[in-house]
Amino acid sequence: VQLLESGGGEVQAGDSLRLSCDSSDPAMNTLGMGWFRQAPGKGREFVAAISRSGAGQWYADAVKGRATISRDNYKKTMYLQINSARPEDTAVYYCSAGPSAQAVRNMEGTWGQGTLVTVSS
Repeated sequence: VQLLESGGGEVQAGDSLRLSCDSSDPAMNTLGMGWFRQAPGKGREFVAAISRSGAGQWYADAVKGRATISRDNYKKTMYLQINSARPEDTAVYYCSAGPSAQAVRNMEGTWGQGTLVTVSS
């Protein structure tokens, strides 16, 4: 499966950002999916994951209450919205897809190329 992220760029602290991940897999509804991020000089960290149907969602503590992960299996697209963006949200954001949301959370999925988000204070 090929994954392509979009929606990155620069936002001001306090603004919202919305990222998209387009999948080439026509059977996207059979895949768990998720988002990770990697800040400058740091390792890749889990942000959010979503089950095949979208009914199950998991969030990292750093974004819990500010982020919403969603998916549209018909459009083969996954989304991540983060409200009240903070400078510490600055990172390259990667989407991932795997056989289950748990596999994605274990970093066992396929990765996109990433999209850079910069949050200015």
